[in-house]
Amino acid sequence: MMNTVFLDRDTFNQNVDLSAIELQSSSLRCYSMTQQDQVVERCRDAHCIISNKVLLSAANLKQLPNLKLVCIAATGTNNIDLPAAKALGIAVVNVAGYAKHTVPQYVFAQILAYYSKTEQHNRNTQQGLWSQSEIFCVLGEPMYQLANKILGLIGYGALAQEVEKIALAFDMQVLIAEHQGATTIRHGRVSFEQLLSDSDIISLHCPQTPETTGLINQAVLQKMKPSAMLINTARGALIDNQALLTALQTKQIAYAVLDVLEQEPPPKDHILLNAGLDNLTITAHIAWACQEAQQELINIIGQNIQSFKQGGGLNRLVS
Repeated sequence: MMNTVFLDRDTFNQNVDLSAIELQSSSLRCYSMTQQDQVVERCRDAHCIISNKVLLSAANLKQLPNLKLVCIAATGTNNIDLPAAKALGIAVVNVAGYAKHTVPQYVFAQILAYYSKTEQHNRNTQQGLWSQSEIFCVLGEPMYQLANKILGLIGYGALAQEVEKIALAFDMQVLIAEHQGATTIRHGRVSFEQLLSDSDIISLHCPQTPETTGLINQAVLQKMKPSAMLINTARGALIDNQALLTALQTKQIAYAVLDVLEQEPPPKDHILLNAGLDNLTITAHIAWACQEAQQELINIIGQNIQSFKQGGGLNRLVS
C-alpha cells in the first residue's frame, strides 16, 4: 500500500505525465498548491508525500503517523525538516541531475543574448532602421565574441561542469573557484579572489549554506571587472540585493542575470524588480523548467518510490 499525495502539482506544467508515479502508488491525490494549514489534513492517510516547495516542518511530520516517505520534487532540501524526519523514521529522497542540460542551456542563452545583442538588433530591424540604412547592414550596438573570454564558475557540481563543456566549445577559458577564504588551492582551481578579478562572466552554481548566504556582497562586487556579467541560477540568497543594485546603478559591473531571488514568489516591491535598470535581467526561476527536464524529474520520483518499496536507497537523504 502506498497512498501518495502530491502537494504542489502546479509547480509542473499540466502536460507532464505522472504515470511513473501512478505506477508505484496504490493511489495518487494531487493538489494544485497547499498552504501550511492544509498539510496535515490533506496527508493524514498518506504513506508518501511529494513536495516541490511546500514546507514540511517537524510539527507537520509529527502529526502524520502513516507517513513513510517524503519525495522532494527538486534537489534542494531546505523545505523539509530533515532531523525531524530522521527522528520519526521517515525516509527522505530528492532528485538530482534532471536539469543538467537545461540550466546550462539557459546560462548560455543569456550569455549569447548579451554578447550578440540579438534582441537589440531584431528591434533595429523591426523599427525600420535596416531599410533606411545607407550601407548593407545596421551595426548598432557592438557585439563581442565569446572566444577567449574568461568564464568563472563558483560551485562545480554537475550543472557547472556542463556549463564548462559548452564554454570550451566556444573557445572560452574557464576558471573554477576555490572556496572563499581557503588556505590551500586544489589542483585545477584558482583562488576565489583571482576568479573575481579575472572573469568576464561569473556564473553561480553553489548551494545555499550559512557560508554562502550573501556571498556576493559589496566587497566581492568591487573586485569584479567593470565589464563583468554575473549570472545566478542557483539560490537567490547567495547575493546581497542592495549591494548588487548599487553595483549595477554605478556600473561597478556591467550586467546581471537572475533566475532566482531570496523570496519566491517575490513581493511586488522587491528592490530589484522595481529597479528599472537596462543592465539587469530577471526571470521567474525557469532555468530548470524545459519540458524534458520536468518529465525526467517526475520519472525519477517514480524510480525513488519504487526503490524505497524494494528496500533500496536510491537518492536517499534520510533513512
